[in-house]
Amino acid sequence: MSDQGEQRIIDLETKLAYLDDFMAKIQAITVEHTDAIERLKAENRALRAKLGEVEDQLQDLPNQRPPHY
Repeated sequence: MSDQGEQRIIDLETKLAYLDDFMAKIQAITVEHTDAIERLKAENRALRAKLGEVEDQLQDLPNQRPPHY
């Protein structure tokens, strides 16, 4: 094999190594973001439930007598 052919193979292997590393980093970031999204979804569900409870309590307030009566 000629020197030029060998250099091309070395260049391709180097690029492939960089791409493999890049893909591993992207995959790790994707997993991290997926976990963060799941946590945010759970927090959103909890906040919605709490908001529903507060709305129910507020609806009962107009029907109650004030404490000074």
